[in-house]
Amino acid sequence: MVASENLAGGEPARQEQKTHKAGRFAPSPTGDLHLGNLRTAILAEAWARATGRRFLLRVEDLDRVRSGSTERQLEQLTALGITWDEEPLIQSTRGQAHDDVLKRLMDGGYLFECYCSRKDIREASSAPHAIPGHYPGTCLHLSDDEREERRVFLASQGRVPALRLNAPAASWQVHDELHGDFEGPVDHVVLRRNDGAIAYNLAVVVDDAFQGVDQVVRGDDLLMQSPAQSCLASLLGYAEPVYVHVPLAINANGARLAKRDGAVTLPDLEDLGYGTTDVVRWISNSLGVLSGPPPENTKDLLALLDEKTLRAMPTKPWIIEAIHR
Repeated sequence: MVASENLAGGEPARQEQKTHKAGRFAPSPTGDLHLGNLRTAILAEAWARATGRRFLLRVEDLDRVRSGSTERQLEQLTALGITWDEEPLIQSTRGQAHDDVLKRLMDGGYLFECYCSRKDIREASSAPHAIPGHYPGTCLHLSDDEREERRVFLASQGRVPALRLNAPAASWQVHDELHGDFEGPVDHVVLRRNDGAIAYNLAVVVDDAFQGVDQVVRGDDLLMQSPAQSCLASLLGYAEPVYVHVPLAINANGARLAKRDGAVTLPDLEDLGYGTTDVVRWISNSLGVLSGPPPENTKDLLALLDEKTLRAMPTKPWIIEAIHR
């Protein structure tokens, strides 16, 4: 499980391990935040505050950004009463740091070129013994001639190869505050996409280290990605974070909550006459915080969410029925 060496050095390893540890909320500006996002934001702040950490915000704007979404999301978090301890970090300003780490990985032999299309990966992943959702290793052991042939073909289409992690371990164990110790396979995740853009799995690890984040609270749909991300952090010489993968909000049909499910964002709820107090109380009820008077705002809810209460929170999805007047 343990990588035999790491690539400590460079800007992240020098500066990132700050004295005061931190938790964070890191939304992508793809539209208004829905109730599930807002619940995760409250939980991220609650876990940070309850465990004596700073609470930070990062805008992960490397992909699928909708104009004006960053500003609206910050306004919605502020309206709900979420507070953070530093100016939000805009991920797209970190391009040079991401590129520097990518070069370190390349120089260390921890990257390989991938020429596969999504169709190629989908078909190979359906083969017997393939790990569902993981890259099957198609391009990992190509010959030099095979690589050159594929590079030429991609260049003729105006594309470059993706760069994937040549994983230094087959599996990796992480600790999750709700799920306990979790060991899973380390995927050969994409670190630079075939359009040349830095991928999420690299940026999230580098920027968590930069911000001193050692506690990652996020949806439990990302639990399976944590072994690869924690392994990458170790390889780069960063402290590996503790995770808190919280349940998702889903609709009555069991699908992830989305805009199509009706009034699930603050602006839409306000149009129906619901306010932030209603939202805080719904989230409070979903967490089993039922004793005493219901909280009026996020500050009141955070006061109820001590570490013991957080560790006892439900791990089943939050089912949200259609909201209407």
